[in-house]
Amino acid sequence: MATTTQSSPRITHLSWGRLEVEGRDAAFKDAKLWPGGGREWDWGETGTHHRPGIQPADVEELLEHGAKTVVLSKGINERLQVQRATLDALDERGVEVDVLQTEQAVERYNELQAEGKAVGGLFHSTC
Repeated sequence: MATTTQSSPRITHLSWGRLEVEGRDAAFKDAKLWPGGGREWDWGETGTHHRPGIQPADVEELLEHGAKTVVLSKGINERLQVQRATLDALDERGVEVDVLQTEQAVERYNELQAEGKAVGGLFHSTC
């Protein structure tokens, strides 16, 4: 019996402060995407700030939804950092990770999505 994985939603548009995702009526400012869905990324839930950056708690929801590859965006101007502990936590769980400037992150995420990979991502659409 084969198992089926839900595909990750495709990002259809990125501009400053706006990220549009296939299947969603409303745009996101910042987004968490994973196989089968996504939602607004509210930094306040985990106390995330540009520095020290993306925390292990920020990526946990992606993994809970089955992401095997994760794309982390650093913002349009690359002001958002990623904590070393986050990269270590992903590595320990065998999760491939790409950390890229936001436009590059969207491009990479969409490539992986088109290949049918179980990809998740955190996208910051401003600085």
